[in-house]
Amino acid sequence: MGRGKIEIKRIENTTNRQVTFCKRRNGLLKKAYELSVLCDAEVALIVFSSRGRLYEYSNNNIRSTIERYKKACSDHSCTSTATEINAQYYQQESAKLRQQIQMLQNSNRHLMGDALSTLTVKELKQLENRLERGITRIRSKKITDVERIQQANMVSGPELNAIQALASRNFFNQSMIDQTAGTAYPQSSDKKILHLGAGESCSFEE
Repeated sequence: MGRGKIEIKRIENTTNRQVTFCKRRNGLLKKAYELSVLCDAEVALIVFSSRGRLYEYSNNNIRSTIERYKKACSDHSCTSTATEINAQYYQQESAKLRQQIQMLQNSNRHLMGDALSTLTVKELKQLENRLERGITRIRSKKITDVERIQQANMVSGPELNAIQALASRNFFNQSMIDQTAGTAYPQSSDKKILHLGAGESCSFEE
């Protein structure tokens, strides 16, 4: 017959409980020794009986093993604490940024004339004032830019601009050129005749 399965619960009979404790304790100490030898592990085992008696095993100094355990637990606790603090901080910052983005999106919709039903009369008045101030600044900037462009054009060459305008209207036409040429070189109708003799004559112009 195979061994029956034992239900894991407190043994009420004192004698049976003590016998089971001795057997399991010896088996546990043996397993701890095997683990330390086979796996080259640092093992420390502490067992207190129900009567308060101490049983222990360690393949190293048990106090140094306990101190090493405390240090490992402390480092892990500090790391976990720092990680939790950082996670909470970034969660709070993320929530603030999401709230700011939502506010900016709502403000842009209001400026475009959308989603106005949730605004009060005071908020609508404030929105109207913002729009008026914005339009005033835009107009002022536009006027300044136009004046700067006009001044730049005047400095760059007003004479050239005037000539180009006149040329585009065909101001210098052919009649003016002909009149100018006639004034510069007038033609004379007076001719003098020179008699050479033998009935021949020659005329020349002065």
